[in-house]
Amino acid sequence: MDHYAGIDVSVKESSVCVVDAKGKVVREVKIASEPEALVRYLGELEFPVSLIGLEAGPLSQWLHAGLVAARFEVVLLETRHVKAAP
Repeated sequence: MDHYAGIDVSVKESSVCVVDAKGKVVREVKIASEPEALVRYLGELEFPVSLIGLEAGPLSQWLHAGLVAARFEVVLLETRHVKAAP
């Protein structure tokens, strides 16, 4: 079964929510807003994460680069657009 992660980025800590293909929340955690911390957490899960949605913002380029370098598939999500989605 596929799993997906959404990352709500803040300056010090980011909130990570992992859901399965049915949308059931399987993990929620706050992690330091640093690429290494996010890569470590996502890499240590007992299942692979198929896609990561990363909130666009001031830290996005840095976090995106770190996650992509670790071979995660990542999309940037503009908060205003996500909020307007049905």
